[in-house]
Amino acid sequence: MRELVLADYAVIAAFFAVMVGVGVYYSRRAKSDAQFFGSDKSVPWWLSGVSFYMNSFSALAFVMYSALAYKFGWVPVTVSWLSVPAVLLGAWFLAVRWRRAAKGSPIDYIATRYTPGMCRTLAVLGLPMQLLDNALKLLAIGTVVGVGMGFPLFWSICISGVIIVLYTFLGGLKATLVCDFIQFFVILAVVFALPPLCLGRLAALDGGTGLVHGFKVFLDRVPDGFFSFTNGKYGWTYMLVFFCAVGSTLSTNWSLVQRYYTTKSEKDAKKMAYLVAALLFLGPPLFFFPAMAARVFMPELDMGNSEAMNAVYATVCKSILPAGMIGMVIAAMFSATMSSLAGNFNAAASVMVNELYLRMDKAATPRRRMFAARGATVLVGGAVVALTFVMQYAQGAKDLFDVTNKMFGVFLPPIAIPMLAGVFVRRLSRRAGMVALVGGMAVGVALFLMGAAYPFLREFEWIFSLTGVATLVFIALGTALFPDKPEERAEVDAFFKQLSGDR
Repeated sequence: MRELVLADYAVIAAFFAVMVGVGVYYSRRAKSDAQFFGSDKSVPWWLSGVSFYMNSFSALAFVMYSALAYKFGWVPVTVSWLSVPAVLLGAWFLAVRWRRAAKGSPIDYIATRYTPGMCRTLAVLGLPMQLLDNALKLLAIGTVVGVGMGFPLFWSICISGVIIVLYTFLGGLKATLVCDFIQFFVILAVVFALPPLCLGRLAALDGGTGLVHGFKVFLDRVPDGFFSFTNGKYGWTYMLVFFCAVGSTLSTNWSLVQRYYTTKSEKDAKKMAYLVAALLFLGPPLFFFPAMAARVFMPELDMGNSEAMNAVYATVCKSILPAGMIGMVIAAMFSATMSSLAGNFNAAASVMVNELYLRMDKAATPRRRMFAARGATVLVGGAVVALTFVMQYAQGAKDLFDVTNKMFGVFLPPIAIPMLAGVFVRRLSRRAGMVALVGGMAVGVALFLMGAAYPFLREFEWIFSLTGVATLVFIALGTALFPDKPEERAEVDAFFKQLSGDR
């Protein structure tokens, strides 16, 4: 186990310099808020696809999934592969719909399909969820490079937060996409380097050499059931509920919806999703093999210690990588988180500007619109950094996987169900969406509070499922109790006509 050296810090500094350089380069090319937020629909499918993939995970995956890989073996691969059919379903049923429905922000269609009031409410209620999600990811990068690799925790959070805000503030979506593309190859360099080194360490345990010998040692020494698709509480019921959750996230997350509607054509939107599905299938076995291998060559780690488990990936890297490569790993961890956060910052800022600011200042000049776009980016980024420190103080390095799931169990169904139902179900009334949004969130929060007396209600399967069922009931009740007037029904019909036609 070695500490960071000058070569590691040099690699990290060079990485950050490139990210800022991309932001400066594109700052001169983002001349309007449409370009800043990507609503000019000019992004190539392959660039949008890589960005979608990078936005679909963060260092949180390396922290929480590596802990699961060390404990349970193949389970996190099973969990990760649930994203593949979810993205394929998105390609078949949502890619074209999102591109036709969205204009300036991921939720602007809500004002037409439901009501302007619901659109504003979704912006106000959805923003805290985005901030919480982003803060968890920033906390994860602090955990993996701070606690695990010796890079200062405070500066891990501050530097990554400031750099993300800076290049997103300067260059908008285009800078975010190009940085995602660069960060993708940084991660690939690490992902492909680690497995052979782990196999070499495994081979040495038996006094041998070679990758094949190392893999044989791995297969001989892993615990029984290590390659089971499920294990413990992560059974098939859990997987089914998690599939619904991950499908909802990949279909309605603001930054991911943005990747659909910013492509050059509807055909490109589908091609982008197919590329993402392929990457999501190929990546997990490579990502999580080092943590699985560590179960054999580092069996002394305390599986009951959440801090030790959250730092598994970092511990493996410090154990086997040479000087300079630790810096590359830290850059890769930053890449995973920065890609996700930058996309979310830009998408959240687009919602703030298009659904809140421009509703109040309808005569805003192009100059004021750009000022608002960049100001909203700074506000979102600053709030995430501040919230991360609050969460770090309150939560520390406890089980981030469960924390994330509980948060999504409360907030995801009331947001995702109306968004998806709005582009599929014509019969829903315009006011049904607001009833489902508010009613579903109220039930989710109530279940979480009741979990103090009945802990099972805070388990992911229960809180997500019950909140989802409640949201469905509320959206049906909203349609029955608040039917559309003829003129409102005509607006809904016009919306669905737009979805079924060419744009």
